[in-house]
Amino acid sequence: MKLLTGPLSMFGTKARIAVAEKNAPCEIEYVPFSLKTRYNPLHPDVARLNPKGQVPVLLDGEVEIFDSTQIFEYLEDKFPEPSLWPRERQARAMARLMELKADEIYFPNVIVLINAAADISRPECKEALEKMDAYYRDMDARLAGQEFIAEGYSYADIAFFTASYFASFLGGAPDPSLFHLSGWRKRIAVRPAVAPIVKGVADYLAANRLPVPEI
Repeated sequence: MKLLTGPLSMFGTKARIAVAEKNAPCEIEYVPFSLKTRYNPLHPDVARLNPKGQVPVLLDGEVEIFDSTQIFEYLEDKFPEPSLWPRERQARAMARLMELKADEIYFPNVIVLINAAADISRPECKEALEKMDAYYRDMDARLAGQEFIAEGYSYADIAFFTASYFASFLGGAPDPSLFHLSGWRKRIAVRPAVAPIVKGVADYLAANRLPVPEI
């Protein structure tokens, strides 16, 4: 099994953390990437398999898939232990919803910051940051009474942690006064499967003279 990813791919980092949490035997291959040209020219397998031209891409024999959530589902089927979806039906549905919201509701605001080259003084960034702050406050309230986003540690935690980490070095870090959210971020960051991957991203940022977020 091989995972194609990039050093600054949020969705690739999501998939990497899931692979590590599953302790799955998987080769990690970083496709060519630079801050100037990004992923161009595309890795041939990325160009062949993903019409969007994006990582991550997972190759496992005849199975060739893209999209971090689809990779989550494949890993869960192939490596059911440890489970990264709650076993109880309602909690599992909530975890899936929160994973979707991290990708489709929260992260589009981070993409605004990316497209603005982290110049948060731009008008479109102001609106995006306001939406992100509202999302952070909702998550802080959600985490007031529980340790993780859903019933237990799940893909929902991986998705939002990764997205919020990338937001942080683009000028969209959550307000540290959000005590419950801050505590959750610290709990996720020190997990054995997460810490080395976050360090790898931080090292790449530092090597390229980009801000390294604090957690």
